Amino acid sequence: MQQLTLKHLTKRFGKNTAVDGVSLTVEAGSFVGVIGRSGAGKSTLLRMINRLNEPSEGSIHYDDTVVTDLHGQALRQWRRNCAMVFQQFNLVGRLDVLTNVLMGRLTSVPTWRALLTMWSEADKLAALEALDRFGMADFAAQRCDQLSGGQQQRVAICRALVQQPQIILADEPIASLDPRNTQLVMDALRSINRDLGITVLCNLHALDVARSYCDRLVGMSAGRVVFDGAPGALTEDLVHTLYGMDATEVQISPSALDHSAGVVLPFTRHVHIA
Repeated sequence: MQQLTLKHLTKRFGKNTAVDGVSLTVEAGSFVGVIGRSGAGKSTLLRMINRLNEPSEGSIHYDDTVVTDLHGQALRQWRRNCAMVFQQFNLVGRLDVLTNVLMGRLTSVPTWRALLTMWSEADKLAALEALDRFGMADFAAQRCDQLSGGQQQRVAICRALVQQPQIILADEPIASLDPRNTQLVMDALRSINRDLGITVLCNLHALDVARSYCDRLVGMSAGRVVFDGAPGALTEDLVHTLYGMDATEVQISPSALDHSAGVVLPFTRHVHIA
């Protein structure tokens, strides 16, 4: 099975080191949560994997492919295989939902066809199927700037899905969402992971959500990995190392989401660490 490997990955911005010698192996089909306070290097790490940020040192490998050596068409193909979902959605508000989702096909169709919005019937069907999977098909003709934040994030996930990626990198996808939309978005990512076998790496602040959804947690502090293991192995001491506070202050609550009922349990607060 294909796996993603990071070897001594480092990123410096001037005199500041955002990511410091990170080495990780991510198995195909896993759901990995990257946790830690703001400024820990989580977003920079994901952006280097997608080559939106170039590493200062180290390398990225996907099986026999050295991702850090890719250029031109090969790099564009990697970005198709390794789709990004951003905190701020990155949708075109004045365009309708269907067109925004179809933007995920840009790397797979001739440029002239995309510019003229001459999408094939197969592309349109794939986009509508993705929207239907996440309860958004009825909004296909609606402008994206008329949707709620949770709806926009689901549209962004659909756009990533029609790229037909092998990996999805989700950078704080629930940071600005309320608990109900948090669950809808995280359920969408879990469905992609479990039903389609797509690897998901997801940056998260909310520890209760991370523990509820992720098979594995990678904790970062000051650009370094300080924890890598199963959610149940995240002790109070490790939480203090990651966030500088006790576990009770962070309010880790693995039972915050009742997945069997499909609803958020009342009186449970999802805490996002600033």
